[in-house]
Amino acid sequence: MKTFKIFKIEVLRILFLVALTLMSCSKDDTENFEKAGTVISKECSGITQIITYADGNGGTYTSSVVNSVECGYEPPVVETFDGPTYVDNYSSITSWSSRSQWNLANVHDPSVVKDGEYYYMYQTDASYGNAHDGHGHFHHRRSKDLVNWEYRGSTMTAAPTWVKDTLNSMRSKMDPVLPAIENPQYGYWAPCVRKVGDKFRMYYSIVVIEPIVGTDFNTSWSERAFIGLMETDDLATNIWTDKGMVVCSVADGLETYARAGGNDWSAYFKYNAIDPTFIETPQNEQYLVYGSWHSGIAALKLNPDTGKPDKLETLEDYGVTIAKRGSSRWQASEGAEILYNPDTDYYYLFMAYDELSVAYNTRVARSKNITGPYLGINGANVSAGADCYPMLTHPYSFKNHTGWVGFAHNAVFQNPDTQEWFYASQARLPENVPGIAVSNAIMMGHVREIQWTEDGWPVIAPERYAGVPETEITEASFVGTWEHIDMGYQYRTIQTSKTIYLTADKKITGGITGSWSYDSALKTLTINGVKCKVKDAWDWEADTRKVTITYSGLTAGGLPVWGKKI
Repeated sequence: MKTFKIFKIEVLRILFLVALTLMSCSKDDTENFEKAGTVISKECSGITQIITYADGNGGTYTSSVVNSVECGYEPPVVETFDGPTYVDNYSSITSWSSRSQWNLANVHDPSVVKDGEYYYMYQTDASYGNAHDGHGHFHHRRSKDLVNWEYRGSTMTAAPTWVKDTLNSMRSKMDPVLPAIENPQYGYWAPCVRKVGDKFRMYYSIVVIEPIVGTDFNTSWSERAFIGLMETDDLATNIWTDKGMVVCSVADGLETYARAGGNDWSAYFKYNAIDPTFIETPQNEQYLVYGSWHSGIAALKLNPDTGKPDKLETLEDYGVTIAKRGSSRWQASEGAEILYNPDTDYYYLFMAYDELSVAYNTRVARSKNITGPYLGINGANVSAGADCYPMLTHPYSFKNHTGWVGFAHNAVFQNPDTQEWFYASQARLPENVPGIAVSNAIMMGHVREIQWTEDGWPVIAPERYAGVPETEITEASFVGTWEHIDMGYQYRTIQTSKTIYLTADKKITGGITGSWSYDSALKTLTINGVKCKVKDAWDWEADTRKVTITYSGLTAGGLPVWGKKI
């Protein structure tokens, strides 16, 4: 019995020692290994923070925090901004009785000028369903902010009598003599409004839209067009005084007005008197630039006192050719606009290429001299017929939208206070959009910002102007998801966007691959070697419109590169 007790005591002593040993081992393990999740270190790689943690078993693991404030990231200031909400498909408000709601609906071939607190926009007679018919000509609207526009109706009630009188006088002097046209049918196209001294001038086009002889356009070229002049002291009054003819279409005698058929494109006129634009040079010389499809674009010197040429007696009196497209007399270019940029000391000649309903696209060339030669980005002589690049706009589509076509015949103007440059034009919805009758006749006015590349070429903003407040754009601003368009030239073909990703390590993945960098001093984002200007913008295509960032640049060959963050 005594032996059993001794054995029992010994067993208990051994168990106690084992327990002490186990407790000692557990205590030693806790002291050797950090608790799982304990932060071991923090390091920065750019604005990305890399954090190392203990795993509880003597090892570690890491995670990263993109856009870390501790690593220098400065989050953008989020501001509320109520941008424009009006719809691009305005077919529900197209009637004349709804014109107060049009805003930028039914804009075509605009011209924009500032007077007092308002910008005024004038245009070709055009509207969806011809709602403007019977309500005068050269319709206009005005805006204080370039976003919200008040429609104000016509500036001319009927064609001036000098148009018919001059037309028939010219017909009576032709060989053979042509009979008078008793009731000419007119088109009212593409006015240009400029302030000259204390007055505003409107150069306007009135086109006789019937054949020179007969009734078949397959056998006769259409009659001539006329450019006239009106003046006013105050755009707000909309009271204009007509000053008569400035120039008309002129034939050079190399072709007759007879056509061999619908495929005979050997144009009759040397210069077609439509699409006027005006410029006053730093030397106070005044020029009218005009022309469309027939043989090229002309620059005509004007008398500064009258705003007209001194005489129109010989072919040379109608101006000199400053741009043409190839050697054909049928040019597929029109809608010239011209500006002088004192920062670059160049004259810039903008032109619309191709047919207007879908294929329209905008080109630009430049010259040190008002009369040329105008050269493209590749040095090609556009005045001698070289194809013109850069191309600035083209039919395109971002996601969540039908896209825009017929995107050209632009105006260029400045905010006189900020010296910012703007591009204004029409753009159309594509053909055959489901649910919209004649969808390609929906013409929306677009106002977009112009920025200038380091080598002095204009680039057009990918999104329409909305007055978005400027923010500080940093490298971190670009990290994320974008839509990107490489805008190649394709006749009547929409250029569509690709989804790409800009990563914090300066890589590009997704629809294109490569690398990116940002120069904050120049606000220039380089995408695979293409330098792009960046801008705070309004995402018009988003399900709920919102602020975003865009970039716009030109390839070495003069093709646009556009992007927007989504």
